[in-house]
Amino acid sequence: MTRRTGLRAWAASVMLVAATATATATAKTPTPITLVDDRGTAVALPAPPRRIVSLLPSLTESVCVLGACERLVATDRWSNWPAPVAGLPKLGGLEDANVERIVALRPDLVLLAPSSRLSGRLRSLGLAVAELDATELGQVRRVLDKVAALIGQPQAAAVQWQRLQDELRLARLAVPERARGVAVYVEVGSAPYAASESSYIGELLTQLGARNVVPAALGPFPKLNPEFVVKARPALIVVSASERAGLATRPGWAAMAAVRQGRICALSPADMDVLSRPGPRVGQAAMVLARCLQDHAPAAPR
Repeated sequence: MTRRTGLRAWAASVMLVAATATATATAKTPTPITLVDDRGTAVALPAPPRRIVSLLPSLTESVCVLGACERLVATDRWSNWPAPVAGLPKLGGLEDANVERIVALRPDLVLLAPSSRLSGRLRSLGLAVAELDATELGQVRRVLDKVAALIGQPQAAAVQWQRLQDELRLARLAVPERARGVAVYVEVGSAPYAASESSYIGELLTQLGARNVVPAALGPFPKLNPEFVVKARPALIVVSASERAGLATRPGWAAMAAVRQGRICALSPADMDVLSRPGPRVGQAAMVLARCLQDHAPAAPR
């Protein structure tokens, strides 16, 4: 080998090593993440978060189904699905989350609802915060997309959305023809708070062929006067099992045909969790409603 040939070989080997080192460095360089959350606030992360605190059950569930459950270091007190989150530290609820404990956990990202009052304080303490929530089905898709982007797995959202759509199709097939057009009242909280036509629950009822007695004009989840429901005359009442026994004591409710004839779908705590969380289990929520229609709905008037 001549000296010139040797120099060429040496130069080539140096260039190869440099190129390999550059490629390796590039592969290991974290990809910054930026997006705008549901409050219109820019969220900037230098890299996909490795430590996440979630303060809303639907967001906790989204993180997990999108493949990042192991990155959760704590949740709100109500997050209980999937099973691995049960053993995580619980930091409180929407208004009473323990800020000191959140900071001590050194999260790279805190997920919470726009209705929470914690976001400003957490940001002032140097934490990255994303405020996300949904009341409509389209917003469920948007939240899935944003959570997937925040954890650095944007492609995972489309897969989960397709699974959810498949579950919705199965729920529609499960509704008997006699239940099509049945008037339904769905209660999501005592007082009572109801799901209207404009909520994701209302949209699910529409997809299942039922009719929601609470109009969209009242907002997604309005607080109602109990007499409103009496006048609406639902043929089927969907309520938590804990509220079932007291329905007849509400003003005028004992006279309603749905109460007199026992057309009440009393949901277990687990089913109520599924129904009340606008996240990746919305397809399962549709099946909960479909079972109510199967088991309790009378034939719709023709």
